[in-house]
Amino acid sequence: MNHIYGKTIILGVTGGIAAYKAAALTSKLTQKGAKVHVIMTASAKEFITELTLQSLSKQRVYSDTFQERDPAEISHIDLADSADLVLIAPATANILAKMAVGIGDDMLSTTMLAVTAPVMVAPAMNVHMYQHPAVRTNMQTLASRGVHFIEPGEGLLACGYVGKGRMEEPETIVAVVNEFFAGRDMAAQGPLAGKRVMVTAGGTVERIDPVRYISNDSSGKMGFALARAARAMGAEVTLIAARTDVAPPQDPQIDLVRVESAADMYAAVSSRWSDCDLLIGAAAVADYRPRISAETKIKKSGDTLTLELVKTTDILDTLGKIKEKQFVIGFAAETGNAELYAKDKLVRKNLDLIVANDVGQEGAGFGTETNIVSIYSSEGLVLDLPLSSKDEVARRILQLAAERMAGAAV
Repeated sequence: MNHIYGKTIILGVTGGIAAYKAAALTSKLTQKGAKVHVIMTASAKEFITELTLQSLSKQRVYSDTFQERDPAEISHIDLADSADLVLIAPATANILAKMAVGIGDDMLSTTMLAVTAPVMVAPAMNVHMYQHPAVRTNMQTLASRGVHFIEPGEGLLACGYVGKGRMEEPETIVAVVNEFFAGRDMAAQGPLAGKRVMVTAGGTVERIDPVRYISNDSSGKMGFALARAARAMGAEVTLIAARTDVAPPQDPQIDLVRVESAADMYAAVSSRWSDCDLLIGAAAVADYRPRISAETKIKKSGDTLTLELVKTTDILDTLGKIKEKQFVIGFAAETGNAELYAKDKLVRKNLDLIVANDVGQEGAGFGTETNIVSIYSSEGLVLDLPLSSKDEVARRILQLAAERMAGAAV
């Protein structure tokens, strides 16, 4: 079973002839569904180019501590915070020494000082270097701190010696990484383990005729972030998505259901309602639809065209009023008076939580990678989140839901 899928891995590549194996390793981890961020030392770039690893990882490659490409973040801190695992392969004697004594004089060693994720290293060096007392002491120091070692293999080394020091093959390293994550997955079931979570995402499409429709600017990004966060917390996730601007999570453990209209979405949600523990209505569902949807394209005639619109079924309002064991979270995307309208929806639709955001604020609108939200319950404001990534917003929403669901079950 693939336990690497969806993980974020920092791959440190240091300066030894085995750096050429980093290309295959990057490719195999990426093919397994990992997001691989490569950090190269200056010496590593003498053996293999940044372009090669960038092309294989589909991510930018880092090598210069001072080359900050996004003014909103500090690269080595941001990378360290995002990692599920740091893998250094090949790991030279030099990087092992820096890690052991805490030197941070380049992008990789500086990032290692900020990392809190598990660390795995695959040493590669001359047989005599590998057996040197200083190297052995550094390895023992790192092992005592919890660093995992992938022992090098024996064979003919680039220097001409035969012995232990050859970096393990990429296929074996990938297998070790997969086994590592499998153990962690089993050990950490997550706060939503055993819960069935249903997430709606995107904007519904209400057909005027076969080529025209009424919709909205929802991109689906917030709903997709919620589905990923719920899955990461151990839930069984059903993602019901209408029109979106981005691809849905490519996670085989997320059950993706594609719909078009508000009526389609209501049918999909209501058919799964009885088995649902948590419903998060992140989709922007149309409030109205054309009374009549023409079967053929409406031809232009006259200076005006009148459409008669009728109300769609309000999914959260309908299900919120009949809920029993279900925990229901709604969203209120407003362009002013967000708190007032959100609290009204919370009460009127009998929701457990509502997430309000003013889409007129910079960084909080449809299609952005970030959001600014306030979360309310029947007691009032629960949490104010400043400008944050949608993944972080999703994680905080799910944390709140998990805590309140657990409290209600006691």
